[in-house]
Formats: sequence, C-alpha cells, structure tokens
Amino acid sequence: MARAEGVYRRPDSSFWWINATLPNGQRIRQSAGTENRQDAEALLAKLKLDAYRGHHFGIKPQRSWQQAVIRYLDLKRGLRSFKDVQRICRYLDPYLGSHMLDQINGDVVWRVIQGELKKGNKAATVNRYLATVRSLLRMARDEWQWIDTIPKIRMLPGEVERDRWLTRAEADRLIACCAPHLAALVRYALATGCRAAEITGLEWERVDLARSTAWLNQTKNGTPRGVPLNQDAVQVLREQIGKHPRYCFTYESQPLRADVTNTAWHTALKRAGIKDFRFHDLRHTWASWHRQAGTSCDELKDLGGWKSRQMVDRHAQFATENLLTAASRIEAGQGRGVTELSRFRHA
Repeated sequence: MARAEGVYRRPDSSFWWINATLPNGQRIRQSAGTENRQDAEALLAKLKLDAYRGHHFGIKPQRSWQQAVIRYLDLKRGLRSFKDVQRICRYLDPYLGSHMLDQINGDVVWRVIQGELKKGNKAATVNRYLATVRSLLRMARDEWQWIDTIPKIRMLPGEVERDRWLTRAEADRLIACCAPHLAALVRYALATGCRAAEITGLEWERVDLARSTAWLNQTKNGTPRGVPLNQDAVQVLREQIGKHPRYCFTYESQPLRADVTNTAWHTALKRAGIKDFRFHDLRHTWASWHRQAGTSCDELKDLGGWKSRQMVDRHAQFATENLLTAASRIEAGQGRGVTELSRFRHA
C-alpha cells in the first residue's frame, strides 16, 4: 500500500520523514532532520512554497552559505589542497555562516576584509579568503544556478609576489650541508623542477632511465605529465637504485613524506647560511636558471607542467637576451638609425 503524503515516522529512525510531491512535480522522500513534528511540517511547507514560487514565478529558493560550503567542499575533496580549502571555509564561517547566498553583497565582503586586516593578516592571506568566496559564489551562480547575481570581488592591492631563488654557488652550498637523502631530493628538484610531493611519490615503474623520462600521475593541477630527465636527474636516480623496490627516494629504507621541510631541512639551511627559503623555492630556482640560460617561456611552460604562462612570466624578468638587440640600437656609434627631428615653434 502506498504511503500517504506528508510527514511520518520510521521504526529505524528517531526523526520525522517527509514524503511529498512538490508543486513543480518533484517527488521527495527525505529526513526532516528533527524529532519535532511541527518543525517537520514547517519544513515541508517551506519546500512546497519554494517549489511553487520557483515553478510559477521563476523565484529561486534561498540557499544558505553553509549549504553552499557543504557542496563546495564535496566537489573539492579530491584536491591535494583540500585541507587548506577546509581551513579557509572554517575561518569564513563567522562572517558568512549566518547569511543566505543572495544576502552576500559588497558590504558583507567588506566586513570580511576589514575583520581579517584587523587581525593583522597580510593582503596575501586576505586575498586567499576572497578568492575562495569568489570561487564558491561563481560556482553557485554558473553551475548550480542557485543565485542570479554575485558581488564583484577584487583582490587587495599590495600583495608582494614571492621571488626567492638561489644562485649556483648557494645551491652547491645547500647540497653540501644536506643529509644524503635530502641532498638527493634537492639535486633532483633543481634538475627537473618537480614539486616535493611529485618527487617523494615517484615510483620506479614510472621511470625509464634508458629514455631519460619519468611520468607523474599525480600533479598539483591534476593533469598527468611526463618529465624529461637531464643527465643530472638521471645521475641522481641511478644513485637510488636498490634502496627500495617501489619508491625512488627513501630514508633508511622507508618512503619519504611529501612534507620535507623538517628539522633536517632547516638544519641544512642554517648551516648553509640561507634564510627565508622553502623547498618549493627550488622549483622557482629551476625556472629562473632556465630563463637565464635562454629557455623560452613556451618551453618552460611545458617543462614545468603549467597550464598557463602566468607563472612562467614571473621568471621572464631574469632573461634579458631577447632585449639586448633593442638596447644596443642607441649605443654610441650606432645611432645612425636615429631620425633627427627639427625643432620649430609657431610664431
């Protein structure tokens, strides 16, 4: 026998449940999430009202920021930076947790900015929060169609891009001060530009030394890519043969963690006299060395596995060979191509 529409109890649950056909034709069977019958009936009435307004007048039901966060995090769960996204959403909750999506306007965003700046956070930190808000709202508008409009969110000016890289002498000094297992990681990073997780997770089955190639199945942007191995990288890998049957880089016969900025790393930096340097800056160093050696931006983009040239262009300032010809056009003795313009004035 078919169950009557409305709210009802189930023997396996303490909550009231909803069974109904909404005015837009949608059939729902779900938990009301409450043990109070009146609250369950109120929820059913709201669902029917929202469906009626949406079906007959095109008015979308209101969705809360917290509802959007749940769906947003579910979609981002596969990212390597998922914990960072979770953390940012948690920090944003005091500002936005009580708001419906259509209530988030420029004034609400401004309160987020002012609140974080008063805490002493820098523009770069606040911009990461703003980028998350903008990404979520755009997804709610463009993909989920929960809202029709979103506020225009601009990033704060004054953010200083990190531009830290080593000279060859500094790199040699750092390698000499590293423990053997860490020195191998540093040498490989400087030879290939790979990220820490891409190095520590590298498996022998994804390395072909005869063809001087390694394949990465897990990268930051989620796209598998091949890594050409120069002679420096090949030499590092040959030194690791026989240490572990599966992983290329190990410590005391055990695989390494992706986070290599441990005590050994900081000790090596201190011994080498290098300050304000992260392991990821080895990738910046690799890219800067390539640009200084004349590698084109397009070549570097493919080598580094970047999807756009935005990151590559950060290192273009270190390459001036393409401007040398232009700079020499007005050298003394080379000015014959300069057009002499007469000076005149109106009477």
